[in-house]
Amino acid sequence: MVFNIGSQQVGAINNVAGNQSIHGGQSGRFTVGAQELRGLVGDLRTAVEAEPLPESVAPQVRAELDAMEREADRPEPDKAAVADRLSRVTRLLGAAGAALKVGTGLFGAVSALAGWLGSAGQPILHAIGL
Repeated sequence: MVFNIGSQQVGAINNVAGNQSIHGGQSGRFTVGAQELRGLVGDLRTAVEAEPLPESVAPQVRAELDAMEREADRPEPDKAAVADRLSRVTRLLGAAGAALKVGTGLFGAVSALAGWLGSAGQPILHAIGL
């Protein structure tokens, strides 16, 4: 039997030709490094720049994005610090009336970055309706 599988990014995958028995549970952890974080923050910045934000909010959001980019430049980014900043960005965007709805670029960028954060991103995902 031959498996031709492209990229897979989930917790645990089993590709079995035949029977498989798992006793005692199974888990996996998807991790990405600073390079992926830089890309996710860049995607969020692009989505934010496409939003017509009030002059009073835009500089605050950009400052948080700048801080996330600095965190991404570290060898081991601090997920708690990124989560705090993303939480502030999400609150600022929501208060400014930005489109944080499923199907929008902004929603996709926020949810992707919150997903990268793992458990630290769960409160953000809940705040945006996931």
